[in-house]
Amino acid sequence: MIIDLPHTTVSEISKRMVKARKDFGVITLGRVMTLVIDATGTDVEEVIDIANVASREHPCRIIVISAHEGDDDALHAEIRIGGDAGASEVVVLRPSLPQVEHGDTLVMPLLLPDVPIVAWWPGQVPQDAAGTGIGRMASRRITDTKDAADPAGTLRSLAASYQPGDTDLAWTRVTRWRALLASALEQVEDQQVTKARLHGDSGSPSILLLGAWLTRALGCEFEASYAENVRGLQSIVLETANGEISIARSDETNAVLGQPGQPDHTIALPPRSLGDCLAEELRRLDDDAVYGETLKQFAGGR
Repeated sequence: MIIDLPHTTVSEISKRMVKARKDFGVITLGRVMTLVIDATGTDVEEVIDIANVASREHPCRIIVISAHEGDDDALHAEIRIGGDAGASEVVVLRPSLPQVEHGDTLVMPLLLPDVPIVAWWPGQVPQDAAGTGIGRMASRRITDTKDAADPAGTLRSLAASYQPGDTDLAWTRVTRWRALLASALEQVEDQQVTKARLHGDSGSPSILLLGAWLTRALGCEFEASYAENVRGLQSIVLETANGEISIARSDETNAVLGQPGQPDHTIALPPRSLGDCLAEELRRLDDDAVYGETLKQFAGGR
């Protein structure tokens, strides 16, 4: 169910949410967090769909902020419950452009009490996420540099303003690659890696972060190659004294793992959906120190 509230106030939104819970039996006791989404520059419906996917694992109150296109200096809103809100309740705030500058003021009265606040920017990456109004309220701040015009420059900007609790979905996308590499390396007698070679799509921030992680963790040289006709990370090769450890995508859902002295193995490694990546980040509400160290390694190594 969607409840439209044109020309409204935050106080009226709060009242209507209380009434909706009474009228439709919506239960908020199981909500484990408030997810605040700055949907500037994105498709709001697509963002809500992705958040709803993540909410099935992490029931939460979702608050979406996206400026309306009208000239009136007014706040419009929607309340979504039931099938239109996944396992959550969704509040869509459509303020005027001047009101967007005070998004934290709009959001504050709608936050669930005594649960963590997570902020997500699915579109534009703020220069200083922790310094924004929404970012100052949140214990976790999630950005996504995947579509940044200048991925390397954006990562350096994130490194300069990094605060504990920051993370980026470009890092989340390579979680499985990192786990596979660590497992494969443990099975090699001489674990000294001399060079890491990565291949994937041009300007991928995930490749830049993974290369920085390998350099920091293994103390090895990092080399990246790119192709315009591929999407995402395609292959990793670690050069060791015993031979090469490699992971290479063989098709859209599988990869081939190569290890010295062992036959090749086919492993499942499908591309991760945005909903999966968001759900992973919502599983942990503590600081991802490894991401912070990797980000600083990247900035310091360039």
